[in-house]
Amino acid sequence: MANESRTLLEAYNQTEFQVPGNGKRTVQVLKEALDRVDGETVGDQYGTGPVIESFQTKLADYLGKPSAVFFPSGTMAQQIALRIWCDRLGTKKVAYHPLCHLEIHEQDGLKELHGIEPILLADKDRLITLEDVRGLPDGVAVLLLELPQREIGGQLPSFEELEAIAAYCRRKGIKLHLDGARLFETLPYYGKTAAEICSLFDSAYVSFYKGIGGIAGAILAGDTELTEASKIWKRRHGGDLISLYPYILSSDYYFERRLPKMESYYRGAVELAELYNGVDSIETRPAVPVTNMFHVHASVPAPMLEAALIAVYGQTGIGLTARVNSVNEEACSFEISIGDLYETLPKDRLRRAFLLLNEQLAAK
Repeated sequence: MANESRTLLEAYNQTEFQVPGNGKRTVQVLKEALDRVDGETVGDQYGTGPVIESFQTKLADYLGKPSAVFFPSGTMAQQIALRIWCDRLGTKKVAYHPLCHLEIHEQDGLKELHGIEPILLADKDRLITLEDVRGLPDGVAVLLLELPQREIGGQLPSFEELEAIAAYCRRKGIKLHLDGARLFETLPYYGKTAAEICSLFDSAYVSFYKGIGGIAGAILAGDTELTEASKIWKRRHGGDLISLYPYILSSDYYFERRLPKMESYYRGAVELAELYNGVDSIETRPAVPVTNMFHVHASVPAPMLEAALIAVYGQTGIGLTARVNSVNEEACSFEISIGDLYETLPKDRLRRAFLLLNEQLAAK
């Protein structure tokens, strides 16, 4: 197949080495986790049993919270957490970033299912600051902070800023909830434990299919009153399946396997971003990553960048990204998240790929 007739995704799938992620999400991801488990192990039933209860206790301890509940999805867990806080405080207002997952990816579930009114803080292209929080109107039950803020390149506030926001919320009686879908990925940059970070928050959600790479699943952690109420809401949402053990076992397996690698992933992202920033017409946001993820922005039209990437893939066998998103007629972007695959790359071929990409774009 000629380069000209291939899509970027087709070219990417044909490369020998792919840069981002932990590998293809095939059934092998689950099989590998289950291969480590005795086939006579009894599964959970409707939220009870050693499999689910032991994992919930393990994550509650790891996150430094009294209790935790396993959910099939973070979408469910977070909507429920915010609903419970609103009910407890007697108000239907929550605050979060304009590019929060609940606002842009959940079909208004928080509003339609729970009647909750979101208040959007900060501009779309920057983090929420203490000054933003100080400007909140009265009657806000809970403030949600996402660490890192994915849609703006995985940016993070300083830990000191987080402490100041948490102290302000405590003084004002505002609950603080952590969207920690990628919390584990922040630990190397902050140099803190997950429990130290979560101690600033009244409740926290973490995901097991992003950097951890399980098949699905989430934990909601907080005080016992919150988690017991969340079990009722989980049943109401249809998330209390008769058995969740495939999700739990894969979450546990990959949590143990990949948590120790977060430092390596982070260092790989810093190294890779430096290569991107050496290419004509390209910059990363942030310029120096603070987690294992960042965004790549190119001041060229998407079709032009795709053509350059396809040529590079064909010559080097290195796949940098499977997709490019058009920002406007003159610019495009894509997201990079570093996982297991990065350490398998032949670095000489990776550097050659960037030299060729620079030549391609400089010649346009």
